[in-house]
Amino acid sequence: MTKENSLLIVEDEPAIRTGLVDVFVYHGYQVEFAEDGAVGLDKALSGDFDLIILDVMLPSLNGFDICRSIREKDKDQPIIMLTAKTADEDVIQGLTLGADDYVAKPFSVAQLVLRVEAVLRRSKKVNSQSSRIRLSPDREIDLLNLSIQIENKSVAFTRREIQVIEYLQKYNDRPVSRDELLAEVWGYDPELAIETRTVDIHIAKIRRKIEVDPKQPQFLVTVRGAGYRLLFDVESSQ
Repeated sequence: MTKENSLLIVEDEPAIRTGLVDVFVYHGYQVEFAEDGAVGLDKALSGDFDLIILDVMLPSLNGFDICRSIREKDKDQPIIMLTAKTADEDVIQGLTLGADDYVAKPFSVAQLVLRVEAVLRRSKKVNSQSSRIRLSPDREIDLLNLSIQIENKSVAFTRREIQVIEYLQKYNDRPVSRDELLAEVWGYDPELAIETRTVDIHIAKIRRKIEVDPKQPQFLVTVRGAGYRLLFDVESSQ
């Protein structure tokens, strides 16, 4: 018997928390919740959840600190953060810390359910190959260990950043559009009009880690009107 998908919802606003619990239970999820940041972190680290929905503003411990602590233990735990609608810095910080996606408040519950389903679908696609991408003689990406080696320095990637890189590597002979990345990496239905800046933010984050000058990219380039391409010297096998 296949177990139901299990969720942890960390949200301190009673109306939102109760509504989310009810909606996801209705959709067949096993749901636990916490209204306090410290309690939420304890549950996240001690439990086994398929996905965690994490508010930013929480009592005792904020969502950023919780996300950071989860990522130190588990690079693969799917996380969606709930952020204030106008706080771009919240979105950027959450994704930088390793959240898979974000949903801005106020949000459509139906769209949140779709986003959760998309992240869960993507998290179950396991890449069995371990390979490296040599961008240049002094820059090599280790897909298995989620890092890039620049000369003698190692810089860590999030799991989602590596998924973006892997997809661009697979189709490096052509530009890959933003919508294609949303559909194939994030698992969003292309027919849904989902408003999100997550692709743009992830591209910017990757560039900051791999480029000599992120403002003048030479490895992850934009093809105007078409999308993104990953350019590299040598791809070594596993």
